[in-house]
Amino acid sequence: MSLSESPEALVWLDSHDVTGLRDALAVAPSVRWVQLPSAGVESLTEVIDDTRTWTCAKGAYARPVAEHALTLALAGLRQLPSRFAARTWGPQAGTSLFGQRVTILGGGGIARSFLELLAPFEVEATVVNRSGSPVPGAAHTVSVSALDAALPGALVVVLALSLTPETRGIIGAQQLRLMDDTTWFVNVARGGHLDTDALVEALRQGSIAGAALDVTDPEPLPEGHALWDLANCIITPHTADTIEMVLPLLAERIRTNVARFATGEKLVGLVDPKAGY
Repeated sequence: MSLSESPEALVWLDSHDVTGLRDALAVAPSVRWVQLPSAGVESLTEVIDDTRTWTCAKGAYARPVAEHALTLALAGLRQLPSRFAARTWGPQAGTSLFGQRVTILGGGGIARSFLELLAPFEVEATVVNRSGSPVPGAAHTVSVSALDAALPGALVVVLALSLTPETRGIIGAQQLRLMDDTTWFVNVARGGHLDTDALVEALRQGSIAGAALDVTDPEPLPEGHALWDLANCIITPHTADTIEMVLPLLAERIRTNVARFATGEKLVGLVDPKAGY
C-alpha cells in the first residue's frame, strides 16, 4: 500500500528523520497509528501529538541494555580497565557487588530487566521514577523529588530513563557531590541526562570512583575530549543494543502491534505526547 491509498497505520524506521515523518503524515492524514523504531522519542517530539496514537520500542530492547549496564558496573567495580592495560602483576583490588546498595533512575523496561539481573547479587535497590510507584524487584521506590536522598550510600548509580525536558541534566554537580567516593556511575540512557563537565571534574577529583558511559554528550564523543584520558572512565560507543540485537526485537514489536491494531487490542509501547516518552 502506498501513502496515497489512505493507510490507517504507518511503521516509521528512521528516528532521526523528522522532516520525512512530517511529510509522510501530511501525504497520509488518514494514519491513526504510528510505530516508531527507537525506545526514546526525544528526536521526534516536535511531530508527536495527540491527534493519533503513537507507539515506540520502549521495553523492546530492555534486556540487552540491562545486560550492558551490569557489564559496565562490574567492569568498574572489579577494575577491569586497568587490568586490561596492565603488564605487571600489580596489587589486589576490586569491590564486590553482593549485598550492596544500588540506585536506578528510571522505572521502565530497562530498569526492570536490570533489577532481574541484580537479583542474584542480593542488592538493596532503590528506584527513582516520576511517580514513586513501586517497581517489582526494588527494595525502595521514590519519586524524582527524593533523588538527592537516594544517591548517598549507593555503590552503583545507574541511569536508565527517558530523556525529556524534565530529565535533561538530572545529574549535575550537586548530584555527583552527593555520591560516595566509592560510587560507580553508569549511564545507558542518554548523554543529555548528565552535565558532562561536572562529571569530568568529579572524576578528576576522585569524588566518585568512576563512570561507565554507553552514551555521552556530545555524541559521538570527539577525539581529544577530556573523558578519553581519565583512567576511571569507561566509554562504549552506544553499543548496549547494536543493530544486530535490535532488528529481531524491533521486528517482534512491529509484528505484535500490527496484530493488535488489526484486532483493536491495546498496543504495546504507547507514547504519552505530554510526558514525551
